[in-house]
Amino acid sequence: MSAKGLLLVGHGSRLQYNKELITTTAEMMKESGGDYLIKSCFLEYSNPTVAEGLDLMRSEDLEILIVVPLFLAKGIHILRDIPKILGLEAGKKRGTFTLADGRVVPLVYAEPIGIDPLLAELMLKNAANAQTLPEDA
Repeated sequence: MSAKGLLLVGHGSRLQYNKELITTTAEMMKESGGDYLIKSCFLEYSNPTVAEGLDLMRSEDLEILIVVPLFLAKGIHILRDIPKILGLEAGKKRGTFTLADGRVVPLVYAEPIGIDPLLAELMLKNAANAQTLPEDA
């Protein structure tokens, strides 16, 4: 039975915590349900890379691949670097993805987080949490 593939793309970092943030987010997304087959990858400094993430998805029985960048805003990575790896034409959000068995399925490139009320809520939560930090933090 085919699934909707979701490839979560993080920036990547030399710091392990940053990798864990992306992989843990992907795990939380899996737990919250939905009919997505979810994997995570990174643009740089961490593995698997975006190209490796795409290769992992090739062997799956997908009906569509949705690439979701876990980035806040549009920048060079979102506008140029990731689309290039995905084989998308400049400015395009849709393309195709060839699976290992030769089938071609739609590929859709999602927007970064952007302006969102949930982000504002999260920042207010972070501000509240900061007030409870110990004096020597």
